[in-house]
Amino acid sequence: MDLFEYQAKELFAKHNVPTTPGRVTDTAEGAREIATEIGRPVMVKAQVKVGGRGKAGGVKYAATPEDAYEHAKNILGLDIKGHVVKKLLVAEASDIAEEYYISFLLDRANRTYLAMCSVEGGMEIEEVAATKPERLAKVPVDAVKGVDLATARSIAEQGHLPAEVLDAAAITINKLWEVFVAEDATLVEVNPLVRDPQDRILALDGKVTLDANADFRQPGHAEFEDRDATDPLELKAKEHDLNYVKLDGAVGIIGNGAGLVMSTLDVVAYAGEKHGGVKPANFLDIGGGASAEVMAAGLDVILNDKQVKSVFVNVFGGITSCDAVANGIVTALNMLGDEANKPLVVRLDGNNVDEGRKILADANHPLVIQAETMDAGADKAAELANK
Repeated sequence: MDLFEYQAKELFAKHNVPTTPGRVTDTAEGAREIATEIGRPVMVKAQVKVGGRGKAGGVKYAATPEDAYEHAKNILGLDIKGHVVKKLLVAEASDIAEEYYISFLLDRANRTYLAMCSVEGGMEIEEVAATKPERLAKVPVDAVKGVDLATARSIAEQGHLPAEVLDAAAITINKLWEVFVAEDATLVEVNPLVRDPQDRILALDGKVTLDANADFRQPGHAEFEDRDATDPLELKAKEHDLNYVKLDGAVGIIGNGAGLVMSTLDVVAYAGEKHGGVKPANFLDIGGGASAEVMAAGLDVILNDKQVKSVFVNVFGGITSCDAVANGIVTALNMLGDEANKPLVVRLDGNNVDEGRKILADANHPLVIQAETMDAGADKAAELANK
């Protein structure tokens, strides 16, 4: 989950990362009020989860509260790369002597953590990497040892930060590592990390990505969810702990196991080429426990997608046998009642497949159509979605 800048700074404050005071607002009047409270020049900053805010006119300096009000009026509602500005961060402006860059991230390719540091802050880091690669230090971080003050100082030194700020920078870098680890982040980035005229090191910006897989031990992260921007079906699926991603198609997909579901998406897309270009409507992995409640929750999410015209349930019985899955489907349809109003193509295979197919046949539900193979099921579901 990507955070807004103001949310990242809330985590910075929690872990004592030095930054500038400020608050978030969604009105121009609020921006004027915050600027008045701060009593100094402020920066009015669009809160969007995309780069390039400054170039798009989404970051403005305001010398007075009235300036903050006028800038806020212009920035609210601004479209920045497809992201409409609904909130603003109004923060105290800082005198800047130098700008640096620091980040911690998950290096998936090398299965480790990586620190990146540069004296070339305040510009796109991709540009630094392309034009001045020698100015960007990439330092692998031992997951067991982590980043103590000595390691943090070494990272700053390798990033070519001036000798006179290394100690202060090390303290801030160490605290940013604390944010990265304690909050289960996959990215913590500050650009720019600035040195002010008093040689203080401040995080003027912040970008944080949290690992959703750690939500079970980070209950406080739920408050960072941008519910206005999240698809309501995805929110409903998350409430039931379902692994669901909405796509732009007409065939709802339910499967058990990410690999099987991915294969099902491909097969349905291929079959759809013969039926008017029909495509999958979602990714939904119910995992190993296809109980009636789980199946009902999955069907409830998919059947509430107005784009869905048919549903393909593709299950391979392993630990959860096919008869248990079949009972789950029948019970789920009974639980949903009239809400279950779209045809279901069901393909079962694996453990107790004959028993599972018999349960579905005996139930004789008018919406359920059984398929012998995955290809046949995908073809039938695509055909039904094209009617």
